[in-house]
Amino acid sequence: MDFNLDETQTELHTLITDLLTKELTPERLDSGERTFDEGLWRTLAKAGLLGVCLPEEAGGAGLGAVELAVILRAAGAHVAPVPLQQSLVAGLTIARHGTPAQQAALAPLAEGETVLTYALREPGHDLHDHPTTTATPAHRLTGRKTMVSYAEISSKILVNADTGDGVGLYLVDPADADLVTMPLATGEPGAVISLNDTPGEPLGDPTAHHTLRRTALAAITATASGVLAGALKLTTEHIRTRRQFDRALAEFQAVTVQIADVYIAQRALDVAVWSGAWRLAEGRPADEDLAIAALHTTDSALRALYTCQHLHGGIGLDVSYPLHRYFGWGKHAAHLLGGSEAQLDLIGARL
Repeated sequence: MDFNLDETQTELHTLITDLLTKELTPERLDSGERTFDEGLWRTLAKAGLLGVCLPEEAGGAGLGAVELAVILRAAGAHVAPVPLQQSLVAGLTIARHGTPAQQAALAPLAEGETVLTYALREPGHDLHDHPTTTATPAHRLTGRKTMVSYAEISSKILVNADTGDGVGLYLVDPADADLVTMPLATGEPGAVISLNDTPGEPLGDPTAHHTLRRTALAAITATASGVLAGALKLTTEHIRTRRQFDRALAEFQAVTVQIADVYIAQRALDVAVWSGAWRLAEGRPADEDLAIAALHTTDSALRALYTCQHLHGGIGLDVSYPLHRYFGWGKHAAHLLGGSEAQLDLIGARL
């Protein structure tokens, strides 16, 4: 594959990076808008960024997985407090597999008037396990989903469930489910969702759950790649300007070795992310590449974030310092993916 972005992807990267740099000032983040910045959400919609992966009939651009990764990597690099990852993953899945009516209903998302999310994680299971949530032929769902971001403010939640002869996807109204608030490491609003004979609207396409899972993996790892890139930039600036014993920290050999390890981890994750996203966009088998990206996210990238904290000293643990947000986002990505052992088991099974 060609790892260089094409003209459209480059313009998309420039647009969202410039917008987030301008909007997410330290003062704005310190004002308390760390969970859901509605003003930023509307600004992203006006720039056309929420509709990038939606069909043209819903006011979108009809683009795919690589463009999704471009947007989410930039969002991760700025730890943007908006439900981009959740809404774009759910929106792209509905755009690919939903009915014409369901696709048309995505228009409010492109306008920034609504939020979507998805629910894949279940207690004691990772994203690759068969769901224990069940669905009846009458489309009534029973089960439990955890770590569902922005569930309370979403118009619909995309839920996977065992239909008896496969796995189906259903759109669930949050008002029909029992939601219990669950704090997330990112500071974003989360919930545990209990479904008790809850009505769901089926997507219909029996392959839709594969798209949701793979797109979610690409999205989570792309966001994590941006998070590590942002943490690396912040740490590099810190060791360049922080002085001890009349020398900049960057002049100490041990420090340069550690920051080099962070750079290597970031580049390795980047390669895996772009490879997985490209294979998804091209319709090629992508599970192995996505699993490798997930392994880097849960292992070397997470260790690199610990290194960034170590190089900052005590300030790296201060909740009012920006690095704390990057670390929280990185930990949350690892939790969503189920940890490194789960990824190693998956890769080993494929080999």
